[in-house]
Amino acid sequence: MATSNPAFSNSPAFTQSASKAVQFSQTPSAEQLDELYGRPAATAEQTDRMTYENTIQKIVGSFAVLLAGAAVGWFVPLLAIPAAIAAFVISLILIFKKKPSAPLTLAYAALEGIFVGGISAIFESQLDGIVGQAVIGTMVVVGVVLVLFRSGKIRASKRATKVFLVAMIGYGVFSLINLGLMVFGGTDGDFGLRSAPSPLFGIPWGVLIGIFVILLASYSLVLDFDSIQQGVRRGAPAAFGWTAAFGIMVTVVWLYVEILRLLAILRGGE
Repeated sequence: MATSNPAFSNSPAFTQSASKAVQFSQTPSAEQLDELYGRPAATAEQTDRMTYENTIQKIVGSFAVLLAGAAVGWFVPLLAIPAAIAAFVISLILIFKKKPSAPLTLAYAALEGIFVGGISAIFESQLDGIVGQAVIGTMVVVGVVLVLFRSGKIRASKRATKVFLVAMIGYGVFSLINLGLMVFGGTDGDFGLRSAPSPLFGIPWGVLIGIFVILLASYSLVLDFDSIQQGVRRGAPAAFGWTAAFGIMVTVVWLYVEILRLLAILRGGE
């Protein structure tokens, strides 16, 4: 007898004849049990679970979009600020959105790429070769952190994470104050308080703060790698690979910008 409920109409237990349906209630034979046990277990891909492979694919795809956006920003630097604002709005949506979103993640990647390309072009126009140095520096830091994490030399811990969060709050407050002083002309130099000399042999505060923030970004990478590892171990849905891609992009872009700014201060671009 046919049923109008789609949940039942697609099930053989409700669509096949009585003689066939009765097979579902019969005890399976030894041969049937051997066949069941002999079947290979379903893989994570088959069950739509998060794996390192499908997560890496999402991360690589996101960075490909980011690089395409960076090419646009490089040739049209004026788009950097509008793109940064739009990327910030999308990042807030992704952060507070419970479910991962591939379209929003890729849109964020494109906009963030335009921002990165725009500021890179500006820095390069003032300090020749600085972008290449920053890119190499970023790749080295990411590579070292990844190797250390995979080898078990560094791991995320509750105590270190608490220190990291406190440091991030402090850095956020400093950045807001510094931005305010720069906007209202409270400091000299392109980098505000970062350009001022410190008591430590006259080294600019920007150099000391830059090194500190690069360490923060490096630990943020550790947290990102740890989150991916936990997601794979716990069998999270594959869609959460997009969340991982978003997190990695945020950290790597942050790291790149900090290295770019540190190099500019070291090279006297004040």
